[in-house]
Amino acid sequence: MAISVQAWWTFLCAVSVVNILAWLISAASLRRRRDSLPVGTYAMRRAQLLLSAGYVFGCAFRSMLPVYDVPRLCLVDSWLSSVVVGRSVATIAELCFVAQWALMLRVASQATRSTVGEAAAAAMVPLIAIAETCSWYAVLTTSNIGHVLEESLWGLCAALLVISLVEIWPRCPARWRPVLAGWCCAGVAYVVFMFLVDVPMYWSRWVADEASGRPYLSVAQGLIDISGRWVVSHRVDDWRSEMTWMSLYFSVAVWLSIALVHSPVLEQARLRKARI
Repeated sequence: MAISVQAWWTFLCAVSVVNILAWLISAASLRRRRDSLPVGTYAMRRAQLLLSAGYVFGCAFRSMLPVYDVPRLCLVDSWLSSVVVGRSVATIAELCFVAQWALMLRVASQATRSTVGEAAAAAMVPLIAIAETCSWYAVLTTSNIGHVLEESLWGLCAALLVISLVEIWPRCPARWRPVLAGWCCAGVAYVVFMFLVDVPMYWSRWVADEASGRPYLSVAQGLIDISGRWVVSHRVDDWRSEMTWMSLYFSVAVWLSIALVHSPVLEQARLRKARI
């Protein structure tokens, strides 16, 4: 195995272990603080914790068994490394992740009476469900146009989140604004990455495939293919294009998921009190 791929894989595995430990510590901390938290705050944070579990453990699985979906590449020769398993885990994890953001935004929007935020919160999970459908289309047919649509929808959701937080900003007490600023900065960075790096990468792959006349699979053919074929590769050239986004996705994105468990909860009663 090439040392650079080995080092990268070791990094992913180490980060996944740290992430699981961080989630377990978060769960223990929330359990200890249950009696000291307002009922609404505890319910919100418990929901965030459960949704975070889906994302943290899903990403840990995918870190330890990396899969490059369209060419069916993996690092471990096992059925667990097949695309059908990896994509199924990813679908559940990603829906949990966007549900965390939608839940946070919905509660904050209700507390600040932001109709813009409530509308965005209601739209986020359905939009990502469509994105997941596009992702499945891409991995089944091997057509990267599905990934172009998928990543564009993720970028759109992040943009809606940022717009909503900016609209909520003047309605919040000053002590909550640093948290909103942090969320906005993360959201803007994500939007920039998606539309300047990720979407163009998949677009260029699709254009190259179209130019070369690449034949695509049907959905039925693709389902058979992803269930029974995986190609083990340890070549740096095969994984280079995936290393950056996987490294960020399985580290920074997971940290954001865990952070949402501990983020301030804007409840209407507490918000009114803070304004007095």
